[in-house]
Amino acid sequence: MSPVAITPPNEGEKVSDLTSQGIKHALEKSAPSQLKSASMTGSITVTPPSEPSSGSKEAVDAPLAELDASRVQCTYSDSPRAVPAVGSPEMASQKVCTDHMIQARWTVESGWDAPTLQPFGPISLAPTASCLHYATECFEGMKLYRGYDGKLRLFRPELNCNRMLMSTNRIALPAFPPKELLKLIVKLCATDGKKWLPKDRPGSFLYIRPTMIASDPALGVERPKEALLMVILCCFAPMGDMSGGIKLLASQDDTCRAWPGGFGYAKVGANYGPSLVAQGEARKRGYHQILWLFGEDCTVTEAGASNFFIVWRTKEGKLQLVTADLNEKIVLDGVTRRSILELTRAKLTAPSSDSDLEPLEIVERKFNIFEVEEAAKEGRIVEAFAAGTAWFVAPISQIHFRGKDIDIPMVKGDVGAYASIVRSWLKGIMWGQDGMESHEWGHVIEEQ
Repeated sequence: MSPVAITPPNEGEKVSDLTSQGIKHALEKSAPSQLKSASMTGSITVTPPSEPSSGSKEAVDAPLAELDASRVQCTYSDSPRAVPAVGSPEMASQKVCTDHMIQARWTVESGWDAPTLQPFGPISLAPTASCLHYATECFEGMKLYRGYDGKLRLFRPELNCNRMLMSTNRIALPAFPPKELLKLIVKLCATDGKKWLPKDRPGSFLYIRPTMIASDPALGVERPKEALLMVILCCFAPMGDMSGGIKLLASQDDTCRAWPGGFGYAKVGANYGPSLVAQGEARKRGYHQILWLFGEDCTVTEAGASNFFIVWRTKEGKLQLVTADLNEKIVLDGVTRRSILELTRAKLTAPSSDSDLEPLEIVERKFNIFEVEEAAKEGRIVEAFAAGTAWFVAPISQIHFRGKDIDIPMVKGDVGAYASIVRSWLKGIMWGQDGMESHEWGHVIEEQ
């Protein structure tokens, strides 16, 4: 094979800028409306464009069509499915989806086609499709809730849509306006929500999976020229309370989930597949998940696919809620994580009528398992919990690290006091109860 010609970077250009510059160029082509917001958030570096010559390609290229939910074309199912009974094997299988799905196709030649709402069913892919070979796939995890007040709600869905744009940018998939994706999600939820989350099942939910794959049939290792956006609704069993707390097995020195400069901060399939072997072994040994550590200092990152929180006292006696920061981009900016931090900062950092708990300091920083181990030996750990869309807020009872168990207190029997109150606040918003029916984070769906 002949050598590939590499153009050296211009003087002053950093190799680390390659990703941000690639994202900028992708946005210019697939969603120019997002360029300003991306540059304002610092996710890309935008340089002023040079004036194109009259005969240049830039001067004659027409802009590609952006994703536009107002163009959605609806075809309704004439073979409706049966809704699984609560507690049935079908409900727990995580395989039963609702009657309809959303699809939208993108091509490098024309941009986004009109989206479709259509009967749920298989998709067609070439065996050479990019997503099957190069992990050009990303997704989001959301829930549609049937509230105790009878209403259907989403929980802060704009955050998921914004994060999905960031994930597509990271793995060379086309960009889109997040608000248009949200409109499509709402359309699907409004169509199927009434039947699949009946009002006589308050406190239930459907799992929402927006995903984008590179459907480009070319086998070459290159930026995909074709992609498919999909949104489906799937039945899940009711959330359990994780009685007894979850047990975590700390990752071994030869295992790494994410690393600086990688893609641990994005919700891409390549973050999950490689973790399944270790996860399976952990479960065989009696643990629920892996506590992922990074580097020689064993930095604490995530608990499985959830964010990790710990409440402890410093050696000086200060009470803190601590979680990993996002600075190195090896931890996912979870929607539940962000919501917990915002709620606790608003309600638990000073004496308040909302809680009789001792106020605490909210800390986002890099910390390691040795600090956790030392705090446990000195009796300074108050509680710990994992948080995410799937696990919600799950108390942690034990961490196994290098042959030793670190036991975590749970002062309320099956949960810690801080995890308990945070969980109750979030449930109130998601299911419209306890005075949270009109909270701004609850996005109410008008049913069809």
